[in-house]
Amino acid sequence: MSREIYLNLSEKFVAAECSKENVGISTISALEGGGTRLVCMSVDGAETIRRKLNKSLMKVDSSLERHGPGWGFVARG
Repeated sequence: MSREIYLNLSEKFVAAECSKENVGISTISALEGGGTRLVCMSVDGAETIRRKLNKSLMKVDSSLERHGPGWGFVARG
């Protein structure tokens, strides 16, 4: 399982829920299109948040743009 979770909730609410459940946060950031990207300190913590906030999980985050090799990288010769 992944430590990364996308939630259709505010950053402040997600941080409060993590604190309430004693889940460590590695990274948390608001998404441009709304919602929050959360990376937990452990896989177990991520599973706890997934179970608790199951109805607010986002399936795919299309607003996050990937860069670099392997993500549409074209070498110039």
